[in-house]
Amino acid sequence: MKSKPDILCIGSVLWDIIGRTDSDLRTRSDMAGHISRLPGGVAMNIAMTLARFGMHPAVLTAIGLDPEGHDLVAATQALGVNTDFVHRDKGLPTDRYLAIEDCNGLVGAIADAHSLETAGDAILAPLSDGRLGRAAEPWRGQIALDGNLTATLLAEIATSPLFVAASLRLASAGPGKAERLISVMRHPGATLYVNRQEAGLICGADFATSAEAATGLVAAGAARALVTDGARDASDAMRDQPTLTQASHVVAARRITGAGDTFMAAHIFAESQGAARDAALSRAQAAAAAYVAFEEETL
Repeated sequence: MKSKPDILCIGSVLWDIIGRTDSDLRTRSDMAGHISRLPGGVAMNIAMTLARFGMHPAVLTAIGLDPEGHDLVAATQALGVNTDFVHRDKGLPTDRYLAIEDCNGLVGAIADAHSLETAGDAILAPLSDGRLGRAAEPWRGQIALDGNLTATLLAEIATSPLFVAASLRLASAGPGKAERLISVMRHPGATLYVNRQEAGLICGADFATSAEAATGLVAAGAARALVTDGARDASDAMRDQPTLTQASHVVAARRITGAGDTFMAAHIFAESQGAARDAALSRAQAAAAAYVAFEEETL
């Protein structure tokens, strides 16, 4: 792509394979429904949402040179996401994510991001070889970073000169990987996006509300933290600033996977357009509700 990226999304880009049914799978084992395959992964979900809002994101990730990888790169480009800096390795298969959702929400999911983890810091080469920056002239824009990266790589990023000037936006890749973000959330330019359960795992506490969770994360060393709590509310806590909380929009949930990524992307976009903290939080809540309800997101 010819346009220079205005934000980098670093992490998982893979095939989402989602099975959905309007029935209750907790009472039946075999139900009719729909199965879809579409580009996904935390970094990809954020990037394609930002592209829909008019930004020019690029992804830094690992995608195989297998047929699934070729299809994924083509599909990613068709969604307006720059793949010029993707690490391609014929020895690594393209990653996948498998989820099942029913009328109550997510039943279960398995994320296979082993190729991303195996590639390690090879995906960061464009930030050091001059294509996007180098140690003496680091990238100075926004970076959305997801928790599918290994804890070792995230810890390296936290103190790397390649990221010293960046505004980091950190996304959890699920409760099982939330604690990977502990080291990098203390980066002075970092904003953390997690749900209430993930905040509890990071802090080793049981938070009753999103406000408690967001405040707890700042007390644990985060400069700023946004915490969602499903259909209840979301909160934005920031060092030396009052904590903001806004109720979620009441909608009928028709999909769940990717809702948190949509919230984060909408919040990033709103702030990139100069929105104040309360307005950005409101727009993120609205976009997440529209996504869950299968409506068109607008900002």
